[in-house]
Amino acid sequence: MAGHSKWANIKHRKGRADLKKGKIFSRVTKEIISAVKQSGPDPKSNPKLRLVLIKAREINLPNDNIERNIKKASSADQADFVEMTYELYGHGGVGILVDIMTDNKNRISSDMRIATNKRGGVVANPGAVAFNFDKKGIIQVLKKDIIEDDLFLAVSEAGAEDFEAVEDIFIITTPPELLFQVKEKIEKMGITCEEASFDMIPKVYVECDIDTAKANEALIEWIEALDDVDAVYHNMK
Repeated sequence: MAGHSKWANIKHRKGRADLKKGKIFSRVTKEIISAVKQSGPDPKSNPKLRLVLIKAREINLPNDNIERNIKKASSADQADFVEMTYELYGHGGVGILVDIMTDNKNRISSDMRIATNKRGGVVANPGAVAFNFDKKGIIQVLKKDIIEDDLFLAVSEAGAEDFEAVEDIFIITTPPELLFQVKEKIEKMGITCEEASFDMIPKVYVECDIDTAKANEALIEWIEALDDVDAVYHNMK
């Protein structure tokens, strides 16, 4: 597996950890509500809710939050959530994907119009941007927790596609269907995964000058701050 620098081009770890953690909590909370809305509040008879509750425990979502949102979802007044992906062209032809889970399509539509009016870019037709991205599993492991050669060998045997050392972490890329298999292999070594998630990795990157890059970063940061937005991916190099 040849190490690549794609990760560094789409992830800005410094200064965004708290925002990302909040987004993950928000996403799982909405998934709990959606699962209860669809099939009821009992995880024994609701497999979707059962899986979401496993995810909630893995990210240490407080039990009070879980119970409160299960009860909230059981109310007829609570709207269901729908998943959406917005595709945009940023400055200089950069492609941007926005993962959304919302209970109000009109609100997010208005929010996206405001974002592009304020920070530039245009909303693209469905598929116009997404074709240039592949869905991958991404696992992060702290360097201090394991010897690099041991981790490389273990994840290679488990089906990982790529392995890279970035700053203080190892980044393991997997096919989406093997994410949890590789994660389980790591955990059987007594190692805790700092994070495991699905991400959209660009096939082709767009070179930008400094001004264009700053304009795209301003647009992306505006979109990331929207309540209904869970994740933003782009192919700016």
